[in-house]
Amino acid sequence: MSLTQLQVAHAVTPEGVVEDAVITVEDGRIVSVEPGGSGGRLWAVPGFVDSHCHGAVGVAFGDPDVDANRRAIDYHRTQGSTTVFASTVTEPVDKLERQLTVLRGLVEAGDLGGIHLEGPYLAEAKKGAHDAALLRDPDAESVERLIAAGGHALKMITMAPERDHAEAAIKRFVESGVAVAFGHSDADEVVTAESIEWGATIATHLFSAMRPIHHRDAGPVPVLLVDERVMVELICDGIHHQPVIAAMAIEAAGPGRVALVTDAMSATGKGDGRYVLGELEVDVEDGTARLVTVDGSQGAIAGSTLTMASAFRFVVGEVGVSIPHAALMAATTPAAFHGLTEVGQLSPGRYADICLVDNDGALVGVMRRGEWIVEPA
Repeated sequence: MSLTQLQVAHAVTPEGVVEDAVITVEDGRIVSVEPGGSGGRLWAVPGFVDSHCHGAVGVAFGDPDVDANRRAIDYHRTQGSTTVFASTVTEPVDKLERQLTVLRGLVEAGDLGGIHLEGPYLAEAKKGAHDAALLRDPDAESVERLIAAGGHALKMITMAPERDHAEAAIKRFVESGVAVAFGHSDADEVVTAESIEWGATIATHLFSAMRPIHHRDAGPVPVLLVDERVMVELICDGIHHQPVIAAMAIEAAGPGRVALVTDAMSATGKGDGRYVLGELEVDVEDGTARLVTVDGSQGAIAGSTLTMASAFRFVVGEVGVSIPHAALMAATTPAAFHGLTEVGQLSPGRYADICLVDNDGALVGVMRRGEWIVEPA
């Protein structure tokens, strides 16, 4: 039996902020969060839950080398992501099956929180950094193959609801326990609303790879923001959208329906250079990832090199979100929407996944299941 007591100035819990808190941890789980500590200067918030992440340190999730996947996971843990979903990109179905097999083993081992398939059922008009030649309709055979390969480890799939057979596919995935996300879609507001009725309850990186808002052509964004059944992802890196746009989305949906995600690709933690995303080449310059084009022009944004630590600090410092609300969006909200009952809150019985941040939202310590990943100085 191992017993640890953490003393912090503020602990963000579901019941509110506990001041001068003592967090008692035993055998990797939280026993209590109570007042009575000596304070200090730091905030304790739940360990971050990144439900949309493609890799890091030169590794794309789904790599056949299991240890390579673990290196990417380990990097994101140092950035506060104590729970990570491994996201794939559009590939042939047989390759996705092989990737699912590798990643499923990591979920079953407790290294990953789940798997997210981004594609292959996406719209060519909003393909972003996905290979148009590999996009396809969600026919029953391929849907069943992906469900079988992913099993209980498959937690989410991003789909464009305007594709043929989408209604049946969305309902089948939901029936199998897989959350369906609206994304990489050219659907209008009518089809978007229909997809929510079919069971799509997440918006993949809101604003990106979908129609923009126009006062005479609403598009999907307002529908996704106002429907209480939908959680919207935001990539808060200052590149995918401006701080004022993030603030608008958070105000409209509320932090209880917003999930901070990284959409991080293999360059994350490694630096500028040329990388491969699925079957496509990507150049990273000054931290921004874009597709390599044949004519040398600037290609589409290809994921990000964001970390959850940077996203948390960005929404606190640049968007003006309070630390308790940032904690909701970085951990509690995505955990709740994905049915993760052992993480996402500083509550007795849950895993002792804890991030320590300062008043500016900067990460200074990370604990996962009671063990320090990054010990505060």
